[in-house]
Amino acid sequence: MIEYEAVGRNVDEAIEKALSALGIRKDNAIAEVIEEPSQGILGLLGSREAKVRVRPARQAGAYLADYLEKTITFMNIKGKIEIQEDDEKLEADIYGEDVGALIGRRGRTISELQYLLNVITRRQFSNLNKMVILDVENYREKREITLTQLARNVARKVNNEGHVQALEPMTPQERRIIHIALQDYPGVKTYSEGEEPYRKVVIAPC
Repeated sequence: MIEYEAVGRNVDEAIEKALSALGIRKDNAIAEVIEEPSQGILGLLGSREAKVRVRPARQAGAYLADYLEKTITFMNIKGKIEIQEDDEKLEADIYGEDVGALIGRRGRTISELQYLLNVITRRQFSNLNKMVILDVENYREKREITLTQLARNVARKVNNEGHVQALEPMTPQERRIIHIALQDYPGVKTYSEGEEPYRKVVIAPC
């Protein structure tokens, strides 16, 4: 929804209705007053409600890019931000020579920053039904390849030795990669155990 017209007893009420319908906050809105309210004669005859037209100052993708730009600038990191959007996700990719600090040890920083971006974006756009995905220098693709290979190597060891093997603690997204990689692997099963942030995948014989 690009813009919304609403009426109310006064301009503020009409604007609040429009903001609610658009699912955005007032600090990200441009409001145009179409009609001022009128009391009419004796407050009855000829009275008219206020009518406004409201639209977002920035759409979700532009808002996300701007927020990320300010964040990495504050961290003294120079990087190029690219935003891609489809029906299911809003993806932000960051490229640059010194962006490794955004990944962190075992991807903890990028996971925490992605969580923050989801909270901030949904707070600003309450009607946004898309997951915000953050990637830095194609880290997620590289990490998925590494974890898939790890999962298969450990599964092979479990089959050969018959012993349960527990992997290092991982984020929920990384554990999901392990589970998917081995869901059809013969002779093994996977499950997670432990509490966050130390929750890990266990690979066991069937």
